[in-house]
Amino acid sequence: MTSVIEGVETGITGQNHSAVLLSRRIAVALGLAGIAAVHILDLPGKFAETPYLGYVYLLLIVASFVIMERLITGGSRLDFAAAAALAAAVLIGFTINRTVGMPGAMDDIGNWFEPLGLLSLVIEAFVVWQAISAVVQLSAAPRSIQ
Repeated sequence: MTSVIEGVETGITGQNHSAVLLSRRIAVALGLAGIAAVHILDLPGKFAETPYLGYVYLLLIVASFVIMERLITGGSRLDFAAAAALAAAVLIGFTINRTVGMPGAMDDIGNWFEPLGLLSLVIEAFVVWQAISAVVQLSAAPRSIQ
C-alpha cells in the first residue's frame, strides 16, 4: 500500500520507504557539501571586500558540515529541517544582497548572473526541496520505519 499525505498519493511503499529516505539523506548531505564548497571558493574575496560577511560564510560552512555529519549518521526530522532552514536562509541572504544590498556590501546589487551565485541558488533550492520532502516523508511514516 502506498502512503497518503494530505490526500496526495506519494507512491512510497513500506518496502522502498527506507531506500527513498536514504536517497534524500545522501542528496541533502551532498547539497550541503556543495553549499559549503561554493562559499569556501568565495571566502577569500569576501574577507577582502566585507569581513563580517566572511565570518558569516565561516558559520555557514561549519553549520553545513555539522548538519551533513548528522544526516550521514542518522538523519532525523530535526536534521532535515535544519538543512532546509540553513539553505533557505542562504537563499534569502542572496536575494537581499542582490536587491537592497547588505551593510558595506552594495557592489552586488543587481548582479544576479554571477556564476558561483547561480550555482549556489540551484544547490540551495535543491536542498530545501529534498529536505522538506524528507520531513514530510518522516512525518507520515510509521514510527518503526523512522
